[in-house]
Formats: sequence, C-alpha cells, structure tokens
Amino acid sequence: MPPENHIQKTLMIFIFFNLMVLLLPVLAHAQPPNFPNPPSAPIDGGLSLLIAGGVGYGIKKVRENRKK
Repeated sequence: MPPENHIQKTLMIFIFFNLMVLLLPVLAHAQPPNFPNPPSAPIDGGLSLLIAGGVGYGIKKVRENRKK
C-alpha cells in the first residue's frame, strides 16, 4: 500500500471516530428535554436481592470462621 493511501485511510478513521465522539452524546439522551415529572426509578427489586445475597454470604463466612 503506498504511503499516501495509508495516511488517507488513517485520517479518515481519525475523522470518523472524532465525529462519533462529538455527535453520539447529542443522540444518546436518557430522556427528552423538558420531560414533565420524570417517573422515579424502581430500585427495590435488584437492591433487595443484593442485600439478601450479602446477608447470606456474611452468614456463610461467620459459620466458616466458627468452625476454625
């Protein structure tokens, strides 16, 4: 591949990725602007499972330490 084509290809890739970095945040809004009264996020389901898993892991560790 001649050096000129390699430089052009590298430049095009550089421009493409820079455009993606600059334009994607504009397109990736979490919700539209001026959204009236956004609904609250449900955190109970996953959070309660994480807490239950942590309690179970803690009980397991306490039992292992008592056996030693």
